[in-house]
Amino acid sequence: AIGHVMTSEYGSKMLSLGGVEHLTGGSKKEGRATCDALLRLCNREPVEVTIDGGVNMVIEAGKAPIINGTPEKLMRVGCGSATIGMFAKQWHGHVDEVVVVDDHITGVLSEHEAGKGLNMTPSGIRINGRRSTPGRYFQVADPGTGWGGTDVEDPLTILRDADAKRAWPGLRLLMISTTGEQWAYFTLDDDLAPRPAEITPELLTVAERIAENCEPSLCSVLFMGGAGGSLRAGVTENPVRLTRSVKESLTHVSCGGAEAYVWPGGGITVMVDVMDMPTNSFGYVPTPALVAPIEFTLRREDYGALGGHVQHIQPLAKVVTPDVRRVTQTGLQTNPNDRENYGWGKSRE
Repeated sequence: AIGHVMTSEYGSKMLSLGGVEHLTGGSKKEGRATCDALLRLCNREPVEVTIDGGVNMVIEAGKAPIINGTPEKLMRVGCGSATIGMFAKQWHGHVDEVVVVDDHITGVLSEHEAGKGLNMTPSGIRINGRRSTPGRYFQVADPGTGWGGTDVEDPLTILRDADAKRAWPGLRLLMISTTGEQWAYFTLDDDLAPRPAEITPELLTVAERIAENCEPSLCSVLFMGGAGGSLRAGVTENPVRLTRSVKESLTHVSCGGAEAYVWPGGGITVMVDVMDMPTNSFGYVPTPALVAPIEFTLRREDYGALGGHVQHIQPLAKVVTPDVRRVTQTGLQTNPNDRENYGWGKSRE
């Protein structure tokens, strides 16, 4: 075990990985496996994980998650209710009812406020699940990899028998997912049962537009870590002054040059998107623990005021030398003494 599933928002599942419970609180094997997985994820490499009672996934920063061997393509455009709010006018006049299947909120157009605003006739189409507010239903199915993040493969399974007092033969019904990738079109027969029908070009255009408005599915890896006491002592003789300087916005914190978010509360706890950082920014120590780059930038006078090691300040030109900045082209046989031929000393990066 290297972490747990914490929550989801609009279909985006969030994993909390690492932490002392897994790195040092379990067996040596667990700690090593956790550190290895975190190191690869933070260095933008793929990691394969299995969710207990769920799916097998390959996670890689900036890439689409691969779920049970299939790459995800699209994030949902919104929940079922939001989808109706966005596309109600485009459906109006071309269909009598739309059901947008979603793991969070399944929407029903004619009941929804958007449908009422268009003076749509209540259709009598009824949904399994718990009704929230008009046109919005929770828990219509279990979570899964089917329609709208549910386990639904046949959308008709979420329907109850139509209300005979409201529904009518020939009623046109569109059922669609929140990515527009799955859709089914029906008309009601004389017994008010849905029968498959050929979708119209107008409805197919809206399905394609829903997909067009979905963001591409990808994994985001956010690293979170703390600047401990020994690290702060490397900056100042009185470590708490560095913390106070950060909180007072006198000291700017970055990670590998990338903008870092400093969490509120005690200490210096930062969070950063690994996609903003240089390649292979992360290392590890045998604790096991990750090591991340962190920089504190402040005015010289503020550094002196917080008790910094001013006697060790060095000019930038002395630190950033041609030897540490050189870049060589892979495959070339280079002579370390022949800098002019390869642009060394010219900041060729």
